[in-house]
Amino acid sequence: MRERLQHYIDGKWVDSEGGKRHEVINPATEEPVCAITLGTQADVDKAVAAAQRAFKSFSKTTREERLALMDRIVAEMKKRAPELAVAMAEEMGAPVSFGGTAQVGAGIGGFLGTMAALKNFNFMEDNGAYKVAYEPIGVVGMITPWNWPLNQIALKVAPALAAGNTMILKPSEECPTNAAIFAEILDAAGVPPGVFNLIQGDGPGVGTAISSHPGIDMVSFTGSTRAGILVAKAAADTVKRVHQELGGKSPNVVLPDADFAKYLPATASGPLVNSGQSCISPTRILVPKEREAEAAAFVSAMYSATPVGDPLTEGQHLGPVVNKAQFDKIRGLIQSAIDEGAKLETGGPDLPSNVNRGYYIKPTVFSGVTPDMRIAQEEIFGPVATIMTYDDLEQAIEIANDTAYGLSACITGDPAKAAELAPALRAGMVAINNWGPTPGAPFGGYKQSGNGREGGLYGLKDFMEMKAISGLPA
Repeated sequence: MRERLQHYIDGKWVDSEGGKRHEVINPATEEPVCAITLGTQADVDKAVAAAQRAFKSFSKTTREERLALMDRIVAEMKKRAPELAVAMAEEMGAPVSFGGTAQVGAGIGGFLGTMAALKNFNFMEDNGAYKVAYEPIGVVGMITPWNWPLNQIALKVAPALAAGNTMILKPSEECPTNAAIFAEILDAAGVPPGVFNLIQGDGPGVGTAISSHPGIDMVSFTGSTRAGILVAKAAADTVKRVHQELGGKSPNVVLPDADFAKYLPATASGPLVNSGQSCISPTRILVPKEREAEAAAFVSAMYSATPVGDPLTEGQHLGPVVNKAQFDKIRGLIQSAIDEGAKLETGGPDLPSNVNRGYYIKPTVFSGVTPDMRIAQEEIFGPVATIMTYDDLEQAIEIANDTAYGLSACITGDPAKAAELAPALRAGMVAINNWGPTPGAPFGGYKQSGNGREGGLYGLKDFMEMKAISGLPA
């Protein structure tokens, strides 16, 4: 079992001040794989002081200096890709083939998208009677999740660096090693001491300390809506900027005349990717009532043909979900759907036949799901798809929008017809014949799915202050 017991503060690996040891469980073996130290308020205080000192000089660096720095970071990330993939496989269950391509690739992509935005960014806009200056916001606290760990770190760290901010990162205690490797990457790339600080810890400890700290000017959080509310409340007393990407319950609106063979695989596969552990997973597949049986057969064939297995083995299989709590929650939602009368087409709550331990979920499909069922309203975060029906597109839109969330949506079918439907969906992102985000496009949602955007130009602006300057000489 590896140990990552120190925090990275002011350019050095240091011991915690009063922190407790925490063991990370491998979801495939149910055995400890890594130990970290859960940080304390004192650790956060030390990191904030370092970040405040570093801000004085780093905020004055040039565009060219920041681009060069991020270019070096990308090069170092590519060097460490195999090691990052293994760490994610062992701690959150993403198979190494997927981790080394999609997971690491998403992290690198977050930097590349920010760099592209920074190259042409206008730090001073001329609006005639006034100018608008974009400036660093200061010290940014970052709290990131376990499901796409490197991606979510990159989508915060890259724009923070590009804007000239300094930062303190608290990654998920469920998947901490990739963040420790990332700190080593930034160190090797020459990020100045104090600009980036890493405090391992949990939400009630380090997360709360970051959110409420008077020396932190902005907190950027990705995770559940429940936890996001707690972050916002903790941040309220210091009136810092609160930037959040929270939960989702994304619909997949299948148009009445959609060619299933041509379009449906690309969207219906969304809940399988990363074992369904994606906030934008389009788990609610909405189909015309008369095509329900056809859709159920089509999607079930896809899911029943999807294997699960050891995340340390190369291949295109699914790994386990991250931990026992998630495993039990998903199985409970599957059982609730059975109890409430949905039809189980494939999968179910039992372990797959090829494993006898680990937090593996069978790829599962339900038909006959109605909007009042738990599984239609709660975020599943597992490889589970629910097929729901509509009478006409007006009803489809109503069902699609009928949740507390509004992170993303997708539409399956003729692209021209889908484009006409897209404005009616109350979501921050709408993908046509796809379910994933477009690189560089703003990532974020409506309603209880959060505030603010990540990625590209819009993500860069969210990590900046905006200053109006008037009364300038002619």
